Order: sequence, then structure tokens, then C-alpha cells
Amino acid sequence: MARVKSPETPAMDAAAMLARDIHAGVFGLGTWLKQIDLEKRYGCTRIEVRRALDKLVLRRLVQHIPNRGYHVYQPDARQSDEIRDVRVMLESAAADTIVEHADAAAVAELRDLAQRFSDLVFDGTLLEQYEANIAFHVRMAKLCANRELTGLILEFRGRGPSAPLEQWKTRARIEQSAQEHFLMVDALAARDLPRLKTLIRVHILQTPD
Repeated sequence: MARVKSPETPAMDAAAMLARDIHAGVFGLGTWLKQIDLEKRYGCTRIEVRRALDKLVLRRLVQHIPNRGYHVYQPDARQSDEIRDVRVMLESAAADTIVEHADAAAVAELRDLAQRFSDLVFDGTLLEQYEANIAFHVRMAKLCANRELTGLILEFRGRGPSAPLEQWKTRARIEQSAQEHFLMVDALAARDLPRLKTLIRVHILQTPD
């Protein structure tokens, strides 16, 4: 496995890079994480890798099994459904102030980010698709005036593995996700709050519009 560039603050950045790799499907659900491999991949010491793993245990991205080691956390169906339900509630609650603060510049930026993701659907790697998707949703979340609510939205987006292979089970679903990004931008531009909330629910639960 290719080595990732060594960070300046190893423990913090190793956790961030490992989280990114988990979300992007580099490490699949249930995969055992060998610390020696992570040392090489992230250019960290064993202690720094251990701290990174423990940090991700707190975020429920990694699970520690005593006397066995660490593996990528695999939530059961109930947990996954409940996390999605909470995300719908949080992001719907934020929609009111997001609409208020979505000026022309923000809408244009979101449209560019939506186009970036759409372009990568056809010729991007899973990691590129994941990062483009996150960039779109982080930018939208940061339009919310309530910083605590924004923090909760981003926390729950990162709670539990969300690799593209899990999120987008078919090519049709990933293409629909790309289209939903554009529809959300259109709703923001029109200041159509009910439409935006409907699209948020559809996008998170992956249900028909």
C-alpha cells in the first residue's frame, strides 16, 4: 500500500488521514488495521499510530478488541438507520439559516463544487469522489449561522464509515447523488426552503424524490 506523505503533526494528521481512508473505502468495513502497516503508510511512530487509532475509536470509526487489535467499525443496520435519521433532523434544522445566508457568491461556489463531484463520477477515483462530495457538504453546512449546529452536522457526517461503496451501491445512485447536489443548489438560489428540506431528506436517506 502506498505511503502517505508524513505530516507535521503525526498523531493528529494520522487520525485525519486514516479517517479519510476509511470513509473513502481504502479500508473496508471490518478490516483489521495492523499498526506496523499504518506506521509505514503515514510515516508515524507506533505510539502516534496508537493515539490516532484511539482517537478514531471515540468517533466510532474504529473498534478496539482487547488482545486482538483494531478494526474498522461496522455499525449494524439499526445504528446506521438512526445515524441517518439524526442527520436528517440536524441538516433540516440548519436549512433555514442556510437559505438566509446563501448569497450569489455562495451559490456559485456550491454550483462549482457540485460540478466537480459530477465530473468525478465518470472519471475520478473513489477517494476523489469522496473528497469532492465532502467539500460540497462542508461548504453548505458552513452557511448555517449556528456554529454549534454546524459542528454537530459535520460530526454526524463523520460518525461511522461512509465509504462510497457503502453510500453509492449502484452507478445510478451515485449519478442521482450528483444530480441532487445541483437540485439543492437550485433550491438555495430560489430560496425554496421546503424544497431544500425535501432534497436533504432524499439525499441522506437515498429515497426517491
